[in-house]
Amino acid sequence: MGYYDGKVVIVTGGAKGIGSGITRGFAAVGARVAALDIDEEAGQAIEAEGADLAGEIAFYNADVAADEACRSTVAQITDAWGTVDVLCNNVGIQPVPSYKLAHELPLEMWDRIIDVNLKSFFLMARHCLPHMMKQEKGVIINTASVQGLQSAGMVSAYAASKGGALSLTRQLALDYAKYGIRVLAVNPGGIQTPLVDEVIEAFGLEREQFFKDYAKLHPIGRYGQPADIANAMVFLASDKASFMTGENVCVDGGLMAKGAWAEIEE
Repeated sequence: MGYYDGKVVIVTGGAKGIGSGITRGFAAVGARVAALDIDEEAGQAIEAEGADLAGEIAFYNADVAADEACRSTVAQITDAWGTVDVLCNNVGIQPVPSYKLAHELPLEMWDRIIDVNLKSFFLMARHCLPHMMKQEKGVIINTASVQGLQSAGMVSAYAASKGGALSLTRQLALDYAKYGIRVLAVNPGGIQTPLVDEVIEAFGLEREQFFKDYAKLHPIGRYGQPADIANAMVFLASDKASFMTGENVCVDGGLMAKGAWAEIEE
């Protein structure tokens, strides 16, 4: 029996981008994975992929920015599978229209980004923690960002949400360590996802040149893939990382070691 055989993992935003990589990563090592997303088509597709993996994938259509959706979906998952062992708070948005100076950002855009990128992390933890406390073990991993450490321009709401996710990670780790629950965060660097494709299209960028430039931005010399984040999370959620909590781990190709990550060097 592998470590993750029979373990129950929840991944928010689990049908696309980084989330789909996390969903596949845990299912590949035998976990039962609940992929929560609002994209029905992508959700059905990721669920079907589970048939070829060691574990299982079940799609749940849920907008986790809403408390009732979180409550009812966690209840459905625990009714079906008994409990939750790992929560991956991954969902995140950075809509192209939000690339504005802070004084020009519509309030409703700020609210939506904070609700999805930060409030949902609290809401999902709120409903999963009692199950973890009952079994006296569990892991929560939050997808933060290098933008929570050093921000780029024109992304005030996104940067605030990711900084908040890092602070929430530390705080929850302190409160719940006595219950056997670990809380960690992962900071992705540049990862090839549909969100990046939207930016390329919206700003009329040349795709090949964009990825070439951003590969140079990373000291390791390439752009990241969703599987890079998934591999880190599979490790962090395992007993091999049992002495880790309250920490954030950069999976960023060396961006934070470099420092001024937001500038492309010629």
